[in-house]
Amino acid sequence: KEPTRTMEAVGVTKFREYLRIKTVHPNPDYEKALEFLEAYGKELGLEVKLVQKYEKKYGVILMKWPGKNPKLSSILLNSHTDVVPVYEEHWKHDAFAAVKEANGDIYGRGTQDMKCVGIQYLEAIRELKSQGVQLKRDVYVSFVPDEEIGGIKGMLAFMETEDFKTINLGLALDEGLANPMNKYSVFFGERSPLWIRIKCTGDPGHGSRFIENNAGEKIRRVINFLLDFREKEKSKLKNAESCIMLGDVTTVNLTKLEGGLAYNIVPAELVATFDLRIALTVDLKEFEEKLKGWCKAAGEGVTYEFIQSRHEHCPTSKTDDSNPWWKAFTGAISKFTEISVEVFPAATDSRFLRQAGYEAIGFSPMRNTPTLLHDHNEFLNEKVFLEGIQVYCSVIPALANL
Repeated sequence: KEPTRTMEAVGVTKFREYLRIKTVHPNPDYEKALEFLEAYGKELGLEVKLVQKYEKKYGVILMKWPGKNPKLSSILLNSHTDVVPVYEEHWKHDAFAAVKEANGDIYGRGTQDMKCVGIQYLEAIRELKSQGVQLKRDVYVSFVPDEEIGGIKGMLAFMETEDFKTINLGLALDEGLANPMNKYSVFFGERSPLWIRIKCTGDPGHGSRFIENNAGEKIRRVINFLLDFREKEKSKLKNAESCIMLGDVTTVNLTKLEGGLAYNIVPAELVATFDLRIALTVDLKEFEEKLKGWCKAAGEGVTYEFIQSRHEHCPTSKTDDSNPWWKAFTGAISKFTEISVEVFPAATDSRFLRQAGYEAIGFSPMRNTPTLLHDHNEFLNEKVFLEGIQVYCSVIPALANL
């Protein structure tokens, strides 16, 4: 006889189906995701619209659950559809097969970042509607592309459309991170990303000689300056008490090296690219002056450019009872477990919303779960996923009935 099979929850089946859609860069299958989400929204009886600024594949699926008082500002539940590439040889299962192991661990790119959240939104709405719940405020659910490569054709483009402007946005929820402890991480702001490309020029020559004023020595100095700074920030986190989190320090990583023509030619130009995430306590203008000093000290012909930068930090949400959104949100999730209030260490679509003056909270309901976004063997346990649906069943009415 075949072993008895336990019936899988509808939300888990939908989640696994979504994971199997390969919305992975550099060639994400957005078209299939759009078809899946459009059908999903209609299945739930929501108003569904494809919002376009660019070609269809960059469209945003916008769903609406109308409230009883459309004059009130609305709630936006946002998630992105795209995921980052994988190193297939390092995965225990196919990263796009959504394999579920016997203990309920579901493996796949996007299980944590952030296809789980998009499905949890919708399954919570399914549950609330089945209970006959009616909310005061309109609730919108948005699925945007391209967050993983900057969000220019995703959230930023969406915010420039008339459809977004007519939402009358009060509060947006966006992604957070898993917490390995028995608590939920809630994010009220995020660090500022600086992607810096530093070019070092010098005299070329034959590889058999000691060439003076060469690019190699200059780029070594630049790298040392930045990685020495990295070590100081790393030690702050390592030696600090538990109140200091990753989002409270500045991270620095060398991400790319370019240059050279041949094995025996000293190059006339070498380039190093760094990814920095600047802590909210750091003055961005002062940091740029520090960077100028490092480049000057490295030698003549050393210049830098920002691939991505910010002149000032994004606004943050108030995290006390003076902010009614924060009070309602944290009150709804504190019924489940303890809350850790944090600064998001990376960049999300929330930054565009905050820059435009909107309230945004970052949250992904994953506790007792290792943080594996962008990592090998990304997974989420079935029970943790299902609990997240119940969390949103508490959060959505708390916010939409405020």
